[in-house]
Amino acid sequence: MDRVLIVHDAGDDAHRAPHVHPERPERTRAVLSALRGSTSAAALDFEAAVAAPRAALTRVHTAAHVARVERLCAAGGGWLDDDTYATAQSFEIASRAVGAALRAARAAADGACAAAFAVCRPPGHHAESDRAMGFCLFDQVAIAADDLVHSGRAARVFVLDFDVHHGNGTQEIFWERGDVFYASLHQSPCYPGTGHAHERGAGAGAGATLDLPLPPGSGPDEWLAALDAAVLPAIERFAPDVLLFSAGFDAHRADPLAECRLESATFHELTRRVLDAARPSTRGRVASVLEGGYDLAALGESALAHVEALLAGGARRV
Repeated sequence: MDRVLIVHDAGDDAHRAPHVHPERPERTRAVLSALRGSTSAAALDFEAAVAAPRAALTRVHTAAHVARVERLCAAGGGWLDDDTYATAQSFEIASRAVGAALRAARAAADGACAAAFAVCRPPGHHAESDRAMGFCLFDQVAIAADDLVHSGRAARVFVLDFDVHHGNGTQEIFWERGDVFYASLHQSPCYPGTGHAHERGAGAGAGATLDLPLPPGSGPDEWLAALDAAVLPAIERFAPDVLLFSAGFDAHRADPLAECRLESATFHELTRRVLDAARPSTRGRVASVLEGGYDLAALGESALAHVEALLAGGARRV
């Protein structure tokens, strides 16, 4: 049976804000509980995350940014902006989140599993090369994509971000690179206010960014229509060696931080369509990294739907 690797960090409890905050340890617990309690659990392999090497962080983030986060944590933690916090243990936890993404991406690229999913926090896609923001300290999916190219596992990586918030960090990091294509489906207007349709990259990265802003209230029909009309053709043209999902589930109708109307089943259908489009070039090499999702029940259900689509896609590998 084809299997999906789940890389997770059981020790992220210490990364918790000093007051009620939507980005909390219960999020990864909700995902892991849903996966372990499902009928698909027998096809999942769970593995503990280990911290990423510093060199992986500094290939994507500036050394100054990495040192800034590390110093804040060594001093006991604090706030990096109005939304983004760190505790004394957050540097280690965020490094393990990056390690989870690296392990998932490499395992998928090496054909060691049907697919892989990094269930880690804090999320990453808002972290820019020199700035933490939007709950994010380091950009896990960007570091994983860069690592695939740097290690020679892929010449072209496609990152599809379906978090309801635009991944400004991932876009900024790859803005002038043509070897990583960044595509995003997201609500607009919404935090962080980036991700307009005219944003297409620059220099060697011209045309390798695709932003599809969708209005508040958009539901499955609008999201899947945008996927079919723009994202799937972009995947086919780019012909990636590996596909990475920046998997946020906060476009669900129950999520408190946005106003889109997706159902848990929408994430299964979106994942299925993307895998079908990418299969000719990727030969099924796909990994996913957890981003947002703040209603715990909806998050668990939606992540399970996503993983079940990854499992089904693995059964159709060529």
